[in-house]
Amino acid sequence: MLKNFILITALASSSLLAQTINYDFEKTDLSKWESFGTWEITSDEKEHRASMTKRSSGSFNLCYNKDVNFTDGNITVEFKANKGRIDQGGGLMWRVQDNDNYYVARFNPLEDNFRFYIVHDGMRSELASADVKLSSGWHTMKIEQKGDSFKGYLDGKLQLEHKDSKLKKAGTVGVWTKADAQTSFDNLKIEMSR
Repeated sequence: MLKNFILITALASSSLLAQTINYDFEKTDLSKWESFGTWEITSDEKEHRASMTKRSSGSFNLCYNKDVNFTDGNITVEFKANKGRIDQGGGLMWRVQDNDNYYVARFNPLEDNFRFYIVHDGMRSELASADVKLSSGWHTMKIEQKGDSFKGYLDGKLQLEHKDSKLKKAGTVGVWTKADAQTSFDNLKIEMSR
């Protein structure tokens, strides 16, 4: 009996610590989001999504929510590379401290690769890379972060694993493209374990 009570209490406590935030961009505007480049809510007859439509004056196009406080957990987003001559695709950014300090996972269909980067003090460095070929259209990217370890999935398949401890503090979450990569993002789901 005591064992069951402890288990139920532990489960209740862990569920109280967990928080899930969903952005489907049907009712979400970008007014509380920090952005570099021109980001808009675009739509077809069925869906609304956040889309990068004009590049920033720098090389990175950022769009992140200032109200999220993410350290560990899972982040999932659907993405579609629309166009870009120099670069295409994009991905997720997390533990964002500011415009110059964050982690990035990005897929580039021009290069057929999926990579982890860190942007630290404004300098981007590659952390891990995998050769991945995806068809055109919508795909799903997922990041699992726990302590200094993170994993990257594309369409449910584990592609990358890495450890890095430079960015330990909680930060915000968002989406990212580079150069002229015009990409749409939808159904951003953030599951925070603390």
